[in-house]
Amino acid sequence: MSKNKVDSKTLKQQKRHRRQWITFLRMCRYGVNNFTRNAWLTVAATAITTITLFTIFLSLVAHNIVSDTVGNLRNSVSMSIYLKTDTSAEDAREVASEVEKLSSVVSVTIKTPEDARNEFIGDNKNDPDTLDATKEAKNKFFWTISIKVKDINDTAQLAALTEDNELVKENLDPSHPPSFAGTRRDSIQKIASAGDFAQKIGIIASVVFASISMLIIFNTIRMAIFNRREEIQMMKLIGAERSFIRGPFLVEAIVYGFFAALLATGIGVTLLMFAAPSLEASGLSATGTADLVTYYAGFVLIGMIIVGAIIGVISSLLATRRYLKL
Repeated sequence: MSKNKVDSKTLKQQKRHRRQWITFLRMCRYGVNNFTRNAWLTVAATAITTITLFTIFLSLVAHNIVSDTVGNLRNSVSMSIYLKTDTSAEDAREVASEVEKLSSVVSVTIKTPEDARNEFIGDNKNDPDTLDATKEAKNKFFWTISIKVKDINDTAQLAALTEDNELVKENLDPSHPPSFAGTRRDSIQKIASAGDFAQKIGIIASVVFASISMLIIFNTIRMAIFNRREEIQMMKLIGAERSFIRGPFLVEAIVYGFFAALLATGIGVTLLMFAAPSLEASGLSATGTADLVTYYAGFVLIGMIIVGAIIGVISSLLATRRYLKL
């Protein structure tokens, strides 16, 4: 008797799960059918969602490219402190040691006047006049302390060292003041500013297009509810569950986001692949981003589908909550 009860309970659970699965499949089918009912509204909703996701994609890609570019420039630029030609090797090493103690400093290298002179001669070996002048000017070259820092915009510690440390002040070359990143620092700051500005514009554009797409999907779902009001009323009368009535509209909105994600990702990845060489030629570090996006294209697509689905679901929930009156 107990075994029969257990079997009966298991059978009821199986039937309930089967009904739930069939209901889910029906909701999906109805939702897909709704997607194809009104072609113009479907195209409008899908198009604006595609633009939204494409804008989000471009914003993220642009931010990554600018970050890589600024990072590469920062790594290639070293700040310099110039010491007098007659500074002793011991004092030069002591100055370098003081610089290396700063928390903002990553690494320090020393170039002797002789090294600087040999380097200059090597760079100008095809210019006899310059080489002759160099032989005459034996005191032209000086000690150079080259410094790599964590943040090229943070030179406060270096400035304080050159102003307050007696050993450093005593050996500084008065004709060559410290060069904290030189002329390239302005370029880096401009690129960083442009990157921040582009990121803000991208965020604003993404929010604007997301709002517009949500509004269009909202109106699309609202019109679908209006067109099916008699059918919805009949479903209410026969006791259909809320989830069954609301489900197809959620599925319809998710389908908008799904197709929009496919289009936006395809367009975005293709454009990035073709544009990467031109961006590299113009000085922007785009290859790394292009390789990353291409290698993880599947994850990018999944992320875009999730974002598109979220936009669609929020719009659909707002519309069904307001107009279905469940």
